[in-house]
Amino acid sequence: MKRVALLTSLCLCPAVAFAQDATARLTGPDGSEHGTVEFHSAPDGIVIRVVAANLEEGAHGFHLHETGACSPDFEAAGGHFAPDGNAHGYFSESGPHAGDLPMIHVDTDGNAMADFYTQLTSLDALMDEDGAAAIIHAEPDTYRDPSETGDRVACGVIEEM
Repeated sequence: MKRVALLTSLCLCPAVAFAQDATARLTGPDGSEHGTVEFHSAPDGIVIRVVAANLEEGAHGFHLHETGACSPDFEAAGGHFAPDGNAHGYFSESGPHAGDLPMIHVDTDGNAMADFYTQLTSLDALMDEDGAAAIIHAEPDTYRDPSETGDRVACGVIEEM
């Protein structure tokens, strides 16, 4: 009897109204494949996993950008995701903005894998009306404002899974 009551109450629960998981397929300016970025809800933030390939060896800036668009060119993604107007970088006096993430490090074979946890944003915030994008930049991040991470070498629109 208890089992039926529990199942009934679970079945009557409303659907969750916020995004639980999302992904971004990374492509280069020429359409080449560069991997994926996964987004998973966690208590008070999100876990972000980057699995990238076919990139230049070394450190690369990695940010969330304010618009979910990669075409006609990667500038369509807009600036860094900064809904509170904070300056860029971990060394900023106002604190980092929500799109700031640590750099990724690409090995000699052109591959990178990294996991990040951030409390600076949520999937709900990223999945607003105009969405958001994940961008890998050509150069390392100085973690200072202004951001000087160079060209955008890979872009992916963040979409619900």
